[in-house]
Amino acid sequence: MPRALITGAGRGIGKETARLFLGARWRVLALDKDFSSFDLKDAALERVDYDLTDLAGIPRLVAGLGEIDSLVNNAGTLYCEPFDAIPEAHQREILAVNLQAPIALMLALAPQMRARKAGRIVNVGSVAAFTGHPDLWYGATKAALLNVTKSYAGWLGRDGILVNAVAPGPTLTPMYEQLPDSRKEGVMRSVYSGRACTPQEVAQAILWLGTASPEYMNGMTLDVNNGAYPR
Repeated sequence: MPRALITGAGRGIGKETARLFLGARWRVLALDKDFSSFDLKDAALERVDYDLTDLAGIPRLVAGLGEIDSLVNNAGTLYCEPFDAIPEAHQREILAVNLQAPIALMLALAPQMRARKAGRIVNVGSVAAFTGHPDLWYGATKAALLNVTKSYAGWLGRDGILVNAVAPGPTLTPMYEQLPDSRKEGVMRSVYSGRACTPQEVAQAILWLGTASPEYMNGMTLDVNNGAYPR
């Protein structure tokens, strides 16, 4: 069975992505620092308890996981704080989890994927990457992650490795629930369907990119936003 490493798998989009990979008969390594909301049980499932702010430990972590055929960089963090009152600790956490950890994971897995001449990586960006976003560091890191996606696709594409991204619009996750009502109302006015996305819908896009999308699709960002930002 092929093996997938999914970060931020304890809840939301990550948990639904793990569920779909299991349904597609993959072995799933579900990585998170909090599994209190995680109810998946399967013989092909392994929990990996890890805090991605520990950047220095990522090479050692990856070395102990064995072969990974598909990496999903889903973990992310956000704080709803004004531009002029963002604590430095929150800045560092968002930068580490949303950007530095995905880069470190891709870098650590690159040698084994290059040796096999195969592998898929899916980075979970956001609609926030395309707008001036109220959550400054969240939007900045998501925009940077989409740029990194293209950079890594260019670096690894000759070795048969696909590096793509999804950019979800507002999605019904615990992160979405912390937004003020005024921002949720703005979302409902902007999307075509008048509703937020479900984690399952984003997970379906991730599964396709991580398992079955055409090999010529590389360095791309698949929007899952329903008109949530101007085109």
